[in-house]
Amino acid sequence: MQADSDKRYSTGDEQKFVNCTLSGPVSVYTRNGKIVRVVPLSYGKDDAEPWSIEARGQRYTRPDKAAVSCWVQGSKQYVYSRQRLLTPLKRVDFDPNGKRNPQNRGKSGYEAISWNEALSIVANEIVRVKQTYGPSAIAVTGSSHDSWGNIGYRMSALERFWNLVGCTWIDHNPESWEGFFWGAIHQWGYYWRLGQPPAYDLLQDTFQSTDMIVFWGADPTTTSGDYAWNETDTWRFHMRELGIKFVFIDPFCNYTSVISGDKWIAPRPGTDCALALAIAFVWITEGRYDKEYVEARTYGFDQWKAYVLGEDDGVPKTPQWAQEVCGVDARDIIALAREWASKRTTLAAGGRSGMGHPGRAAYGHEWARMMVLLVTMQGLGKPGVNMYSTTGGAPADWSFYFPGYADGGIAGGSSGARELGPRGFPDRPVQGQIRQRVNRSVFPEAVMDPPVSWTGVYGYYGQSTQQQFMRCTFPFEGHSPIKMLFRQGSSYIGTMMNTNRWVRMYRHPNLEFAVNQTIFDEPEARHADIVFPVCTNFERWDIGEWARISGYSRHLNPVNARVIVLQQKCIEPLGESKPDYQIYSLLAERLGLKREFTEGRDDLEWVKRMYEVSDLPKVMSWEQFQKKGYYVVPVPKDYQYKPAFRWFAEDRAKDNPDWGPSVVDRPINDGKGLATPTGKIEFESQSLKAFDPNDEERPLVPHYIPSWEGHTSTELVKKYPLQLISPHPRFSFHSQFDAKDLWNDEIPHHRRLKDGYRYWVIRLNPKDAKARGVADGDLVKVSNDRGAILAIATVTPRMLAGVAHSYSSGGGYDPMGEPGNPKTLDKGGTVNQLTSSRFNSKHCSGMAPGSCLVEIEKWEGAH
Repeated sequence: MQADSDKRYSTGDEQKFVNCTLSGPVSVYTRNGKIVRVVPLSYGKDDAEPWSIEARGQRYTRPDKAAVSCWVQGSKQYVYSRQRLLTPLKRVDFDPNGKRNPQNRGKSGYEAISWNEALSIVANEIVRVKQTYGPSAIAVTGSSHDSWGNIGYRMSALERFWNLVGCTWIDHNPESWEGFFWGAIHQWGYYWRLGQPPAYDLLQDTFQSTDMIVFWGADPTTTSGDYAWNETDTWRFHMRELGIKFVFIDPFCNYTSVISGDKWIAPRPGTDCALALAIAFVWITEGRYDKEYVEARTYGFDQWKAYVLGEDDGVPKTPQWAQEVCGVDARDIIALAREWASKRTTLAAGGRSGMGHPGRAAYGHEWARMMVLLVTMQGLGKPGVNMYSTTGGAPADWSFYFPGYADGGIAGGSSGARELGPRGFPDRPVQGQIRQRVNRSVFPEAVMDPPVSWTGVYGYYGQSTQQQFMRCTFPFEGHSPIKMLFRQGSSYIGTMMNTNRWVRMYRHPNLEFAVNQTIFDEPEARHADIVFPVCTNFERWDIGEWARISGYSRHLNPVNARVIVLQQKCIEPLGESKPDYQIYSLLAERLGLKREFTEGRDDLEWVKRMYEVSDLPKVMSWEQFQKKGYYVVPVPKDYQYKPAFRWFAEDRAKDNPDWGPSVVDRPINDGKGLATPTGKIEFESQSLKAFDPNDEERPLVPHYIPSWEGHTSTELVKKYPLQLISPHPRFSFHSQFDAKDLWNDEIPHHRRLKDGYRYWVIRLNPKDAKARGVADGDLVKVSNDRGAILAIATVTPRMLAGVAHSYSSGGGYDPMGEPGNPKTLDKGGTVNQLTSSRFNSKHCSGMAPGSCLVEIEKWEGAH
């Protein structure tokens, strides 16, 4: 199917297209086959009427255009970046029929080859590895965040192709909200949401009823509900106009706090639980909690109370005790506890309710559990009292169906495709036949030194709470170790932990063949044997809804409007780059699987098929959709306001369209109750009690447990005295929007120019800088036993003394010596070389980048 003649892509007249990016919908203007500008999509008079919320004598009305990120507004630079890969590449010293030289990955140069040669090499290697070792010897993965679109996304075309071929999937972990997944689930259920709560109608509830919001480890202006970016900033501005007080708890006075905060409280990293316990101590001893709610809607409060008061361990968790642990003055703790209890207070525990650095640390699940319990003590679900990050919960008509990317796309068979599959999409779903899987966090060890073991199975583990407790050992019985790796998307070297491990894995002889399929010349592409160049979302057809995940994040809605976009092909693919779908089609043809993979469709025909199974045909024809390029789903005039958890607080049946609740071995009558064994919020977790009642690292009631790498690590602190926190980045989106010739590299809080090179920024307190002879703008070496990076110092009082802050997920790995050697300096500032790959606790295979000790010293060497 071809929607436009080729002339449209070469005409000298200005052409306008519509597309959707990782950060929202845009209008794309082209001339002579080139993009001339990209601007946020503006909604027209014929689009859905804007909704409004009346509160406290004021009105908030939906804006008339999308508020996309800084890097999306630099999309023209993104498309024409010097880092674009424009031809297939082969490592110069790799010979598939001779010496492979894996030890030179990361150092060898590359030569351009034809698509015919590249596809033939990869197809032949797939056949060789399968015949020699079996299909389980091929490991496959995609980056955490891919180019937008339900057809091209990693859960769609990638999974369909490799489920046909057969492979070992590298399971993603919930790396952004580890604490809520491994902890909060055991207090309130929500395993199908991976521990995070729903946010239905909480924007209106907050506008109308909330007096104060406590942002704990949350910087919503930065994390923005994943894909919304600046879309929700106006919500918080309006909250301030309504008189809602903002309190921030974070070692870094973050960007939302600087813009809107009333109070900044800075605990030491890893001690948030001590602060939470002291708040609970004040509430219990002064009677400042909702006793009737706790009695009726919770289970096990007496056990929690005994721990808080020190009745079971002899240590009362007083504000004075907490002051010694977390460094926050006892008087500030008492004042916060009293004000919190005296007002209708909402808790924003991390961005998107869960994505906070306290939960991405050693025992971060204990922090997440305590967040649930604190808001519960004040009446979770009552007007103005909720768990809400201010990055979701706008009015929306969820009866209008359109799938999100987590529904599985053309692969089918996704556990989240509870609506897409029954609608007959795809015609022939493809299920993987290989039982073996491997946890992404231990993948380097799985390649280099199997066997490896972990707890928790099958990706995001969203089928039941009990999946968390299953023990796995790789390789699975009867399956092969890994001999080949195929990756789609941006680099893990910037996003995983202790990533020198990944570099060493690529150079290990056990890995016989490596393929990277990506848009840019990124760190991981430089460690592959064959590189397939992929075009951007502006150079192909696709379809998607802005910020729509679905599946494990049903109805997240961190935007002002549901906007479904026909992602129009705006220009021809640059150079010889191709869409992911086309690459898989060509590979499938060589393997005799083309008909099974494509079902006889090209990418635009798949787009039309997804349009057909959605509710879009009810409101506009395919021809109308092609012409306009988008549809704004209207909010009904008789919209019924049903805030999350209100039904639970009032002991009613659930009245919002979430998947659950359901729970193994316990029926839930009439939709009442939560997905916990008791149906209540559990101060003492019964799911943990059934698994291991004696687990000291995840006890039945949440505890403060000193970090295995933190300020109490006596010997290690002597060598590496600074605690490094590395939250989600503000000015880029993982590695694919960093170091790509984008204008955001000129933002001095992102990268700073020195001697012709743009260095990654690290922030430290003036006291720490002075003690090390470091001035603002100096180059510094940041190191520990796992790695060493060069960065540029930003000296600021916004940092707690003893703590350094540098955003994670940079894309500029640039070793100044032997790749993978912990002593080799990385000029690109890949912070995650420094973070620990240790699991957050013994029965939880979650990441813990927030538990990281480093030393910083002024760098005066060669650079």
